[in-house]
Amino acid sequence: MKPVAFQFRLVAISALGMGAMSAAHADLTIPFGWTDSNSVQAFPAENLGAFDLVKLTVSAKGNTTPVGTPVPGESNGTLTPPAFKFPITKIVIGSKLNIVSGSAVGSALYFERLNDDTGATLGFTLANFTINYDKKQVLADVTPNGGAVALQQPIYNFNVATPLALKFKLPLTVTGHEVLDQLKLTEQAKTVFTNVLELPEFSLFALDFDYGTLTQDISTNLRKNKISTSPYVAK
Repeated sequence: MKPVAFQFRLVAISALGMGAMSAAHADLTIPFGWTDSNSVQAFPAENLGAFDLVKLTVSAKGNTTPVGTPVPGESNGTLTPPAFKFPITKIVIGSKLNIVSGSAVGSALYFERLNDDTGATLGFTLANFTINYDKKQVLADVTPNGGAVALQQPIYNFNVATPLALKFKLPLTVTGHEVLDQLKLTEQAKTVFTNVLELPEFSLFALDFDYGTLTQDISTNLRKNKISTSPYVAK
């Protein structure tokens, strides 16, 4: 196992080094699904409270895992984890020797709401997340229940609170830490929430809330459990 781990880490470091030398000619995509690199979205308490107010819950699908213990909402007692972890599956280095994007392919979140007026269960899936650093947006595939998928739609605008800086440590370790905050729904995402979930008018103000933080931790250590790097398809 050690020789294999050595080879994988050597490939990753070589690829990152090549990116610094060759990215001026073309973007370079580096697979990262085999590394213990993850992105965590943490929802603020205010945001979770707004979810509970309209009986909206969020659950993990695909590669996503919940983080933390859900606390019952004060209005309706719904349960949603305070954070979710998405394995990072690839990064792209651009022509300016910067990281253009990072993706969590195979991860998904399912948003579900019970409409008390009609008794209908409504929902949509966000999947295969991409952080676009040039546009400062988080993109995802959007699939309403029973509807067609819309690929890589802008979901959040964000602010870079702690820029990602890769650190190289001998002999074969690369680490990186980044925090994105002030996640705000785009106008496209607000339309999805409003129409697909049939949100009541009194709750629409909450669409302007801060949707929390995204924290990225990158490492060339091997991931203990293998993950799928195939796109998640909502059923």
